[in-house]
Amino acid sequence: MSEEATETRPNARKVREGLVVSDKMEATLVVAVIERVRHPKYGKTVQRTKKLYVHDGENSAKVGDRVRVVETRPMSKLKRWRLSEVLERAR
Repeated sequence: MSEEATETRPNARKVREGLVVSDKMEATLVVAVIERVRHPKYGKTVQRTKKLYVHDGENSAKVGDRVRVVETRPMSKLKRWRLSEVLERAR
């Protein structure tokens, strides 16, 4: 990992894993993160999908890749996440 991730911080950065759903923008990905939560009243497990805008400076990830993203400073109006690593390439 990079130097930033190894230094101690008062609050740890959030880390999420998801699937790249779009790579059409320059240096930006759209990553869908699926969260499974129990419904508060009925107890059934439901899936919630959140789309995150992720900075990818090298344009290394493609649609269908499984990636890990890390919270970072605001980079644009919507981008608040940075690509950490590509876990699995799309087939």
